[in-house]
Amino acid sequence: MSYKIIVDSCGELTQKMKRKGIYSSAPLSMEVDGDRIVDDETFDQADFLKRVAASPECPKSSCPSPEKYMELYDGEEERVYAVTLSAELSGSYNSAQLGKDLWMEEHAGQEKRIYVFNSRSASVGETLIACKIEECEEKGMSFDEVVSAVEAYIAGQHTYFVLENLDTLRKNGRLTGIKSLVASALNIKPVMGSTPEGKICQLGQARGMKRALAKMADQIAADGENTKNKVLAISHCNCPERAREMERMIKDKIPVKSSFIVDTAGISSMYANDGGIIVVL
Repeated sequence: MSYKIIVDSCGELTQKMKRKGIYSSAPLSMEVDGDRIVDDETFDQADFLKRVAASPECPKSSCPSPEKYMELYDGEEERVYAVTLSAELSGSYNSAQLGKDLWMEEHAGQEKRIYVFNSRSASVGETLIACKIEECEEKGMSFDEVVSAVEAYIAGQHTYFVLENLDTLRKNGRLTGIKSLVASALNIKPVMGSTPEGKICQLGQARGMKRALAKMADQIAADGENTKNKVLAISHCNCPERAREMERMIKDKIPVKSSFIVDTAGISSMYANDGGIIVVL
């Protein structure tokens, strides 16, 4: 039985995933100084970061339309799964759900099952969820079994990040309810994470990036349960050495099944900013 996995473009698809032919990306878009930049294979991270640094305005993002999702739901596959950015952070989940409802209405009677997963995460959190769907499908699970297993996986997933600056998140209203964001003049870096609902929360803070990353590694180790059966994923915005160091620090503290590192795509680059690190386990 054939299946398709759609991931909105905040989730990074690895080269290996792209080659498999079962993954599609639903592109979000960014706006910098009135220019619209689509988060697809044409995205140029270096150029984007340069534009953002030069712009007096904060970049903004737009989620895929319900029509775009409907288009992606088309095809011969009998099972379609979509993975979106946390519904607390983006309209992508609602858009995917509306697209599903409209598609089902237009194609009543067709033997197709569609399910939309709210990742309650972002970036490589979505990537890992997509990989979990593939793993369950390849085990021969029924559609309902896949949905149940993946929802349980999402409930046990943890997202962490440390950024050089939180301006884009703050100015775009993604840091609601976070009180203790400290003055950047002191070079204090908050260690951030996601709540079970998929909101952003502050887990701690440290002076300087190096100490903040060490604190994040400690937090990941403290939270980690049954980590030897889990995949560690790290995405970075233009700082591969920092990502490798983060991977080493975490693996020194806890065993993991495997790990991988990816560059942030467009939306993750916009929010993480130059030098940001995102970790999901």
